[in-house]
Amino acid sequence: MMRCLIIVAGLFLVGTTPYSFAMVDESDLTYDAFKQKANQPIRGKFTFVRVQYDSVGGYGESWYTYEDRDWERWETDYPDADENFLFRLSELTTIKPNPRAIVRRLTDPDIFDYPFLYMCDVGWMSLTEEEKLRLREYLQRGGFLWVDDFWGYAEWDNFDAIMRDVLPETPWQDLPTSHPVFNMVFPLAECPMIPARVFAVQGWTTEPAWIHKSGGLEEAHCRGYVDKNNRLMVLATHNTDIGDGFEREAEGEWYFEKYSTKAYAMGINIVVYALTH
Repeated sequence: MMRCLIIVAGLFLVGTTPYSFAMVDESDLTYDAFKQKANQPIRGKFTFVRVQYDSVGGYGESWYTYEDRDWERWETDYPDADENFLFRLSELTTIKPNPRAIVRRLTDPDIFDYPFLYMCDVGWMSLTEEEKLRLREYLQRGGFLWVDDFWGYAEWDNFDAIMRDVLPETPWQDLPTSHPVFNMVFPLAECPMIPARVFAVQGWTTEPAWIHKSGGLEEAHCRGYVDKNNRLMVLATHNTDIGDGFEREAEGEWYFEKYSTKAYAMGINIVVYALTH
């Protein structure tokens, strides 16, 4: 699996936090110009690949309704979160990403062409044996997986049970804040807890237990699966919805300043780490 050397741009230290930058919306000319490139060839550019997977259960488990449509778990926040993030990645680093995120299943034949995969809302995820074997091969060949937006003890246990099949000799570990992923571009003192905006505007700093399987939602975690050479293969941002920080950045300056800036800082650190290790 090929890697590319990334030269990272300097920080923008504007406003009240080290992560402050201007909020954009689809009327912004720079953002619009970036989006106009979406249909250009992707060869030679970083591509954000979201994994499509199956989930178990019925309504409120494998699928849910929000904003007048039904969502499968794998597509939570898609595509706005992914493509807002790609705009910020192009704005705040020298990485030149494909503006359009793509979706792949683990069994798709071209999965090894992409060094970075993203999974979201995996608390009810179910993988086939073929998918588990393919993910193991992908990770052992140098690929990187970021998993985001799943909450509580039970959703973690579901994910970890799958990963024990994928990487049976690789237990998860909490990543200390001294790990490079916290400081690749933006310095972060902790794994940021980002509640979905729908809860944040109601005063929540976490998410309510009733929409998840269990308790254990009080603290955000950055957990990793690390190979024998100390390479971080899988990063799980648990008890935090970093993707909603991307998706909802234009839906109010308060949410943007308090949560989206931290979400982008963490996301950019993760991608730069993945592409340089």
